[in-house]
Amino acid sequence: MAQRHPRGRRALLEREAELAAVDEALADLSGERGHRSGGLLAFAGPAGLGKTTLLAEVRARAAARGCTVLAARGGDQEQQVAFHVARQLLQPRLAGRPDPEIRASLGSWYGIVGPALGLCTADGPAPDPQGLRDGLDWVLTHVAVQNAPVVLVLDDAHWADPQSLNWLAAFAPRADELALLIVVAYRPDELPDGAEAFRGLPGRAGHRPIDLDPLTAAAIGTLVRDSVGDHADDAFCRECWAVTAGNPFEAVELTAKVRDRGLRPDEASAHLLRDLVAAVKGHGLITQIERLGPSTVRLAWAAAVLGTEVEPALAATVAGLGQEEAADCADRLREARILNGGRTLGFVHPLIATAVYRAIPDAVRVALHGQAAWSVIDDGQGPTAAARHLLETHPDGDPWVVHQLRAAARETLRAGAPEAARTLLARALREPPPPEERAAVLYELGCSSQLLEPATTVNHLRAALEEPVTDPALRDGILFRLSQSLAHSDRMTEAAELVGEAARTATDARTKLRMQSEQFMWDAFRADEPDSPSRSRRLARLADRLTGRDVTERYIIALRAWDATLRGEHFSTALRHADRALEAGLPWADENRGFEVPALAAITYMYADQPDRAEEYFATGIADFERQGWRGAHLSFGLLLLGYIRYRRGRLAEAAELARDGLRLAVRVGHGTPVQWYSVAVLIQILLAGGRVEEATRLAADYSFQEPFPATVTFPDAQAVHGELLLARGLRNEAAAELTSVGRRLDHRGMRNPAWCPWQMHLALAESRDAPERAGLNALDAVARARQFGAASTIGQSLRVAAEVVGDERGLPLLAEAVGHLETSPSVHELAQALVAHGSALRRSGALPEAGDRLRRGLEAAVRCGADALADTAGRELALVAPARPAGVPAPRSAPVNAAGGSSAQRHRGA
Repeated sequence: MAQRHPRGRRALLEREAELAAVDEALADLSGERGHRSGGLLAFAGPAGLGKTTLLAEVRARAAARGCTVLAARGGDQEQQVAFHVARQLLQPRLAGRPDPEIRASLGSWYGIVGPALGLCTADGPAPDPQGLRDGLDWVLTHVAVQNAPVVLVLDDAHWADPQSLNWLAAFAPRADELALLIVVAYRPDELPDGAEAFRGLPGRAGHRPIDLDPLTAAAIGTLVRDSVGDHADDAFCRECWAVTAGNPFEAVELTAKVRDRGLRPDEASAHLLRDLVAAVKGHGLITQIERLGPSTVRLAWAAAVLGTEVEPALAATVAGLGQEEAADCADRLREARILNGGRTLGFVHPLIATAVYRAIPDAVRVALHGQAAWSVIDDGQGPTAAARHLLETHPDGDPWVVHQLRAAARETLRAGAPEAARTLLARALREPPPPEERAAVLYELGCSSQLLEPATTVNHLRAALEEPVTDPALRDGILFRLSQSLAHSDRMTEAAELVGEAARTATDARTKLRMQSEQFMWDAFRADEPDSPSRSRRLARLADRLTGRDVTERYIIALRAWDATLRGEHFSTALRHADRALEAGLPWADENRGFEVPALAAITYMYADQPDRAEEYFATGIADFERQGWRGAHLSFGLLLLGYIRYRRGRLAEAAELARDGLRLAVRVGHGTPVQWYSVAVLIQILLAGGRVEEATRLAADYSFQEPFPATVTFPDAQAVHGELLLARGLRNEAAAELTSVGRRLDHRGMRNPAWCPWQMHLALAESRDAPERAGLNALDAVARARQFGAASTIGQSLRVAAEVVGDERGLPLLAEAVGHLETSPSVHELAQALVAHGSALRRSGALPEAGDRLRRGLEAAVRCGADALADTAGRELALVAPARPAGVPAPRSAPVNAAGGSSAQRHRGA
């Protein structure tokens, strides 16, 4: 059998600059010039310019320097196989070990990244795409650290699957931090639309890839003489360059054909070169294959359909050939320089594979993909391997096709690739499925689209409800997912009405209760609920009858706890119901229920001055989210609400860090999503508490934090926070108008708890200058509402604000009472504000010793909180109290304020 002439060194002609860049990068990676550093090195160029050969040289040089090499290659026929490239890169480092060893190596990431990398079967809820990318980041980082220095080589990146390509594009900037060099090569004109971020990644060569140029006439002449002999004359060599346009792949193949034909490499034979080079590509290549016989053509077609590294037996089955005949055909294709050598079948160059695939008649190509699907299933490779072939077939109403596509979609979704699962299910729907399965396929299609396009999910699920659904569980699932998608699309009213109608028409008692719980939940978040008091009464009556025997009953009881908080019932009532709901636990990471109700139950404790319990429950929820790989909106909510709890405690630096982490995740989820509104509102409140008004203003502008506000109830209330920001900026009239609107909206719904939304306090401050009488009434009404709720932090805050509004004469006793309440609360920042306000009022009244004590304690607490502006105010006031203390006279001592709020002695009293 004829063997291909070695051409590795010849193909690297005129690549000195590229190899110098490679050597420089490898030297930095190996630490030859000091500190190890990685980075990205990208090569771009049209097909045939030697990218693959260049990357082979990169791998060889990296190995020679002792580097660990991870390699992968995109495939034209594998682009729709999710994580195909990621598996090539990472699976060899992990596969082959015993499962316990793999589990130990991956730790908590095992169940998240294992299915995507083909290391285990998917089990449990699917991770969200961001969670999976974080897991792959961790695995690659771990490999890079444990095996440093590491070179990651990706060839034909333009054919990489979107999931792997997007992951690597996001990870690549981190290579600088690791002893990791990422080297990629791609055809710039064929890079898919979804990989534009990849095209613009900064690399070692700057912000552009290193472009490979065609070889010059001199280089092609050298290549020709190396292949056919030094006697090749200049005219012959120049014609070789002209007909190949300097493409090294075509030049090498052309010289091989010159040798095969026994042509003399001189000017007399130069006119034959154009016909010879035509046989290297396109129609001429196909004609050459056809001359090898119909059986050989069928094997070439089968190999082109199956993709890269094709098992000979599988190719024979798809081609309809016996094993011996297929082996003879493979030998003929190798002799013709169509297939390369090796145990598996692979084309010499992707250009040849593409030409062969495109030459297959349409009907035959469809049939071959259908046969390939059956063959890979029979070979035990599973529905996911068959699915890419079924995508290329024509719909024919085949239940087997629908079954395989649905099974592949489930595997793909569990592996963390919902967009790929959506493609498979959309094809299953076009098959079409049997009438009795259509609703189930639409439901699965909706579920796969939920994280990507909630509006599209709504359409699919509404269509599913229009189908005859005989399975009650399926119908309940469709209703729940539809209501969830409507709510997440800011269509809260539709979500509540949908499950409300389902509850009214349900014939099964447990189904009815489940739908009622969903309705109560979405109604609680509706900003336009028409009769909130009536809903609260129904909820109270129902919750009092329930024992909490299952999750549905505990959800309703938890919603009763939250409703009591919103309406400002005494906090003991809210805590009693929260305790009942959480005694047997509420699931945070149940994909069939959502996390909203557990979050509401947990945050009830925060408003009731029990932040430790709130943090405990949120820590559980965050751990559940991370364990399931839910690192998008779920984890964002968890982190920012944990930050909100820290803010309420007065730990502003920690609160800001958590809120920024939550906002960072929210931005990855998408612009204008509910979680982004929550994140921005929480962070603005934290910044305002620290006196950072300009930064809060910039944040609001960056994220368009203004009208129209979401049609959902948020905590904190977004419009109220916007009013607070306007007030902090000195825009009193605008703030008053905004906060008045908030009050009308919330009072109409019976939401009267200033712990949750202190709009009255801020409104009173906004109006205190121009309408002092109305401001005083609002402030005192806020105090009354706070006393009704009973939480010390809320009473103290309202008293402090009321004192500021009514003035020093009436305000001094209010401030003294505020300090007393706040000393028994966990709210250090509110205590600091009350101490400073009380100290300032006492100074103005002439009670300097007591004023100094209050101001020193307030300053200490403000500094501990990170409330810089408040600390500055306390310092200025303290200077007025004791402008020049004699040397050696110590400052008055006071009980230290601890981080949990109150003095050390008072800390143990509890809330």
